[in-house]
Amino acid sequence: MYTDSHCHLDFSGLREQLTEVLQRMMLARVTRALCVSVTLEDFPQVLALTQRNSVSDHSKLAILNEPGPLGEPQLYASVGVHPDYPDCEEPSVETLVRLSDSPWIIATGETGLDYFRASTDPAQTHEWQRERFRVHIRAARATGKPLIIHTRAASSDTIRIMTEEQADTVGGVMHCFTESLAVARAALNLGFYISFSGIVTFKNADELREVARFVPLDRLLIETDSPYLAPVPHRGKTNEPAFVSHVGDYLAALRGTDAESFAHLTSRNFDRCFRLNPGA
Repeated sequence: MYTDSHCHLDFSGLREQLTEVLQRMMLARVTRALCVSVTLEDFPQVLALTQRNSVSDHSKLAILNEPGPLGEPQLYASVGVHPDYPDCEEPSVETLVRLSDSPWIIATGETGLDYFRASTDPAQTHEWQRERFRVHIRAARATGKPLIIHTRAASSDTIRIMTEEQADTVGGVMHCFTESLAVARAALNLGFYISFSGIVTFKNADELREVARFVPLDRLLIETDSPYLAPVPHRGKTNEPAFVSHVGDYLAALRGTDAESFAHLTSRNFDRCFRLNPGA
């Protein structure tokens, strides 16, 4: 069974049909998903959605990929503020630590740097993003809850800040990875996992596929980043966690393994990355 390591079920396009989305997940053999926070204002909605579809005692989910109550997928959540949101409540270390104190919260983020959409004053934009990123790393180190890192047009600063703030002491994942082999190698050297989305299935993603062939199998995760970036054969449609099976099946073929083994392997990696089953 597959695990979607990154989705946004609270976003428009998915939240209005959540029951059907969860049903399609199970039909596609996707039994777990991590619903990722992007602002503090929307965090209560993310947490409530997760609580309604999960059990609080994760020790009851000791069997790999066991679904939640009533046969529904098991959902988890993160807490954090995305770098693409300048006009929102700014997180502090103390706030992130407090909000992380929940059995449903297994990660810190989504955080990181995104220089792709620069404001009229790029230098100023980059500086507040860097400070916000540092705050998340410090909170993750305080809670022990791994980081979900976003980087776009900012890989050099991303790796530099990860190194300076000792992100390697808590670990986490470089989500929706689209960077170079050199960046992947640097992240792996810091102990991070690399997660691939539907982008790896796109026709023009040859360089990314080379990275996907390089990443060690025990450090590889898969995701949808839904409702965005639907994989082939659903490209252009609203993405959803059920579609992570297409990402997994595609990468399994790329890596020369069968889909069932790859599903088990990436789900086991998810457990290790987010400390859900330490013995996995």
